[in-house]
Order: sequence, then structure tokens, then C-alpha cells
Amino acid sequence: MLSNIYIENVAVIEKASIDFDNAFNILTGETGAGKSIIIDSINAIMGQRISRDLIRSGAQSAFISATFSDVSEKACEILEECGYEAEDDVFILQRQITQAGKNICKINGRPAPLSVLKKVSTYLINIYGQHEGYDFMTADSHIKYIDALGEYGDLLDEYKAKYEVYSDLRHKLLDLKDNIQDRERKIDLLQYQIREIEAADLQPGELEELEARRTLLNNSEKIKTGISFAYALLAGDEEEGAISILDSVRDTLSDISEIYPDLNDVTQRIQSVYEELNDCHYEIRDFIDEVDIDPRELDEVEERYNLIKDLSRKYGDTIEEILEFCEKSNSELDDLLQFDINKEKLESDYKKAKAELTVIAERLTKARSDAAADFSKAVMEEMRYLDMPNVVMVPSITKCEFTENGCDRLELLISANPGEEPKPLSKIASGGELSRMMLAIKTIIAEKDEIATLIFDEVDTGISGSAASKVGRKLQQLSKTHQVLCITHQAQIAALADIHLFISKTVSEGRTFTKVRELDFEERKYELSRIIDGSNPSELSLQHAEEMLNSK
Repeated sequence: MLSNIYIENVAVIEKASIDFDNAFNILTGETGAGKSIIIDSINAIMGQRISRDLIRSGAQSAFISATFSDVSEKACEILEECGYEAEDDVFILQRQITQAGKNICKINGRPAPLSVLKKVSTYLINIYGQHEGYDFMTADSHIKYIDALGEYGDLLDEYKAKYEVYSDLRHKLLDLKDNIQDRERKIDLLQYQIREIEAADLQPGELEELEARRTLLNNSEKIKTGISFAYALLAGDEEEGAISILDSVRDTLSDISEIYPDLNDVTQRIQSVYEELNDCHYEIRDFIDEVDIDPRELDEVEERYNLIKDLSRKYGDTIEEILEFCEKSNSELDDLLQFDINKEKLESDYKKAKAELTVIAERLTKARSDAAADFSKAVMEEMRYLDMPNVVMVPSITKCEFTENGCDRLELLISANPGEEPKPLSKIASGGELSRMMLAIKTIIAEKDEIATLIFDEVDTGISGSAASKVGRKLQQLSKTHQVLCITHQAQIAALADIHLFISKTVSEGRTFTKVRELDFEERKYELSRIIDGSNPSELSLQHAEEMLNSK
């Protein structure tokens, strides 16, 4: 339920903190006191578009914070799906609107996109006002009410699953029939691509080997020159080489070590170095012969390397990706070449899916028809209670193309007076009739509605007397299962509330201020008397107001 709303710098409201109970809450006040501003603030929390003009004159921004407690399990699930957590089943939704047009939204203290605020709030509050009334007048919305009331959720889910299969097959079949020329072009292209890749006879890891060989070949002269130079330094050429010098060192030390034994160890080490260096000298000589490379090999490697790089630009960065592309292309080509076989199977699958969908669609239509009849009967009973005894509601169901929700077009037709043919709501319903009809519908679907807070913005429009009293009784009934907030101008409705909030407007130093406070019993008497008798209530109207409060 909506426990509290805090409003700051919104129109004529400088600061206001309003507490609500999980009961029947009424808001009254003189015209222009700011009742609609409270609804605008709640709409802002629900993520609706809000004009910057709503920011109080002289302020840089407007701020609204709403606290919801004991929220439903479904609302908690939606919040978690959006990446947030409910703390002890409490939601705190906040929104700040700046003069620059910037929106700063938070959920439980964490920044949140406006879209998330809008999504979460739809599971917390349902506002009935003029907009919803107009929405109800369009036939497209009627099927939603019937589906919400009907006991065929599993059937609707089954239909949607089969419709998804049917729709997928239908689109594939249409694509198959409409793209014959594209198919031929695609076959030619695939065959060319496959031939080009297969002709290259690519081997995994080949490109890396080519790159290494290509580097070697391109640097063969440098390698050969370096090896030859190293060989000359070791073996000697015109001058004595390192091996000859080391041989002389070894012989000299060997002669001396015979008379100076302390040199034996170092002499042996030099002998080992000499032998190792001599082996290196022969190996280097062999390398000179190996790097004597045929220049034609470099041309062959370059040609192969460029071929693979060209294929990689077309079909994949690596040989593995190119081969994978070729495999997929072969599979796609097989499908296209088996066009007739695939088409025949696709048509067969489509016919089967359509037949299955038709069967379940007929069951869904029957279930909807029964639910619509029960719904219409229940609405008429509620309308009779709400002083519209002659209302006749007739559900009209006609067939249409398959959609994700069935193949039914459902419209609720209304006859408000005896002898009149039932017609669309938009052609016959007045404001008062529409208000009572929406209230009747809310009462009927209340048990299945998981939204805890219902807000009625001037639901008493166009009614008075007995009808207003009965509307109040219905709102009172709804408050047994839902939190009800209602803005009203009818004393009969206000008298039935559990909590009466009074909205007043004052002017101070040239500025307008709006305040909201809860009325006690005596204050409620004077407010009801004001609604009945004007700004200067009489003793008679005060007495009448007291009787209304005592008899609720």
C-alpha cells in the first residue's frame, strides 16, 4: 500500500507529507486547493511524463518521494528482475525534476532509470481517472478485462505457445515462397564461396607456419651473412680464428701445468671450452649450407600467404573460422538445393500447426464467450445497485486473424435505456455512467487484482444523491481488500471514508501555499457541511453531516 507521499516544490505545494492508511482514504477541498497536484505527483512517481511547468515558481527543482509497505510478492519479483531489492517488503520511489528538464530517479536509495520506475509502479498503484475512462471506451481494452476475470489462464498460455510455433512456420513459408530469385542468387554465391575455400585446401595452423617461413626467407641473406661472419671468427680466414687462438692458449697452459700443477684445473676447463667451440664451429658450417635458399621458394610462400590472407578478409580472421564458414555454407547450400523437399515439409508442418492452433483458438473463444457473459451479468448487477437498473451489457465477439492473444475481437456493447439497441460505449456513455461502470468493473475484478492501491480521481463526476451514496458504499467495499484513495466533491462519499484528508490553500506574502491534514470528527462535520451547504454551513447542515458520519 501507499504509506506516505512527500511532495516538495510542486505547483502550489511547497512541502507536504501525507500519510495514508490501508483503508478508505478520502481527499476533499475547495476547487483549486491542490487536489489534482497530489494526483500529478503520484503520476510522476509512476513514471508518467511531467512538465517542468509543474515546478513551483522560484524553485530549481521539484521532488516527490513515495513509500510503499507490505507490497505484493509479484511487485517484489518485478523489482528483483530490474536489479533492485525490497527491504522488508518496503519500496521507496523518488523522483526529482529540474528546471533543466533532468529527471533523477531512485528506488530504495539507488539510482534508477525512469523506465524502471514506471515498470515497478504499475504493480503498486492503479489510478482511475479520465484517461482510464477514455481507454475503457475503446474496444481493444475490453478483452483485457475479460481475460483478467476468466478462469482460463492455462488455456491462453497454451494458445500463445502454439501461436509462436505457427507464426514462426508461417513466416518461414512466406520467406521461402517470396524469395525464389534470391534463392537462386544465394545458391550461386554459396557455390562460388565453397569452391574458392575448398580449392585452397587450407590446413589448420598453416598460416602461422607460413608466416614463420616467410620471415625466414625474407631475411635469408642477413642470416647467411651473419652465420658466415661468425664462422670466420671461429675458424679464421685470412687472420687466426678464435679456435686457433684458444688451441694455442690450451697448449701453452698444458706445458706450464707440468711444472706448475695449480694450472691443471683451468687448463682442463679451457680444454672443454675448446672442444665445445670446435663442435659449434662445425654446426655453424652446416647452417651456412641450409640457408642457401632457392629464391623461387619465397615467391611460392608469398603467393600462398597472400591467398590465405585474401580468404581471411572475406570469410574469417583465422583458417579455423574460414573452414567453419565453409561448413556452414555447405549446410545452407544443402537446404537451398533441397528447396522442394523443405517446402513440402514446411507446408505440412504449417498446416498441422494451423490445425492445432485452430482447435485451441475455438476452445479459447468458447471460454472467453462464457467469461464475457458472466462478466456482463455481474456488471449489470453492480450497475443496478449503482442506480442504473436499465443498463444492458452485451458482449460482442467476432472472429479475426490469429494474433498472439487469440482470434477474437471482443467489444462490450451497452444499452443504458429500455428499448435501445446495445451500442459501443463511446456512443452512449455519459461521464457519470462511465464512472459508475468503471467502479462496477473494479469491484468485480478486485479479488484477482494484485495491485494493492486503487486511486479514484473524482469518480463522482456526473452523479449525486442516491447514486453518489451507492458509489461511496462500493468504494467502502473495495477498501476491505484494497487500499482506496479517492478525491471527491460528494459529501455522501466523503462521509463513508475511514480517513479524511483536507486540502487547503492559503496566501502569504503574495505566495500561494497548499497544506494537507487529517480531519478529526468535528472537523469532518464542518467539511461535509461545507460540501453540502457552501462555505458558511448552517446548523441543519452540520446536524445532517453528523448523522452521515454516525451512520456510515
